[in-house]
Amino acid sequence: MNWLTQFLNNRPVIQLIDIAIVWYIIYKLLMYARGTRAINVLKGVAIIILAKFASSVLQLQTIDWLLDQVISWGVVGTMIVFQPELRKALESLGRNLFRNRRTPDNPSQDLIDDLIVSANYMSKRKIGALISIEGHDRLDEYIQTGIKMDSEISSQLLINIFIPNTPLHDGAVIISDYRIAVAAGYLPLSESDQIPKELGTRHRAAIGLSEVSDALTLIVSEETGAISIVKKNKLHRDLSQVELETLLTENLFDEEEEVKESGLIATIRSFFNTNFIQRRDDK
Repeated sequence: MNWLTQFLNNRPVIQLIDIAIVWYIIYKLLMYARGTRAINVLKGVAIIILAKFASSVLQLQTIDWLLDQVISWGVVGTMIVFQPELRKALESLGRNLFRNRRTPDNPSQDLIDDLIVSANYMSKRKIGALISIEGHDRLDEYIQTGIKMDSEISSQLLINIFIPNTPLHDGAVIISDYRIAVAAGYLPLSESDQIPKELGTRHRAAIGLSEVSDALTLIVSEETGAISIVKKNKLHRDLSQVELETLLTENLFDEEEEVKESGLIATIRSFFNTNFIQRRDDK
């Protein structure tokens, strides 16, 4: 264990690891809070920290004391107000840390499969549907117009949402981060005069969204049952089974999503594999 002792005694390296872990935690917090109300709280925390630093440097003792009280009680208040979000974050952390790495799991392929099954089911029964999948461009503006769901994706749920005369069937389902973010959302209607007159509001809304984002939108026509896809302002109409699967795979499949681990977890796993398993094998 001499190597471990030497490693722990190497203060510059330990300090670099300490800084890297703190920055990683801050980064993950920002990514988790992006697009939620928690981002405003983080901005407020950042302002308080900057004010605390300034008051210490300028030796403003009264302000410094008040900020100490705000920070002390603010932690408790934040835990109370954001208890559901904290619980969700801890559950997510537990799943990522203890997930079996050998279990194949590709959410992008699961998403494609569910979209194909639900689209074919609704097409045969002429159930109108409008499903938008967020790309690199955030769709927060349109997510806010719908009924919040934050649900796992399944073909059964997608089908059930669009059953006629149900509360959520009119509008768009928006999928973000491999979850159904909202149903009954409103998308921007295209004003283009190039859209064929026989196409209805669903197609015009899908094209409108593609004009302002890189989202992919799947449409099932209520009149004909035809399946269409809009991506990058390009409409692919009346798709066959093969064409539907090909387009979804080309635009949604991501090999890197398969058994994806965070950078820190992968680094820690690699470190232990290298320094413990390899040493054991050498013996």
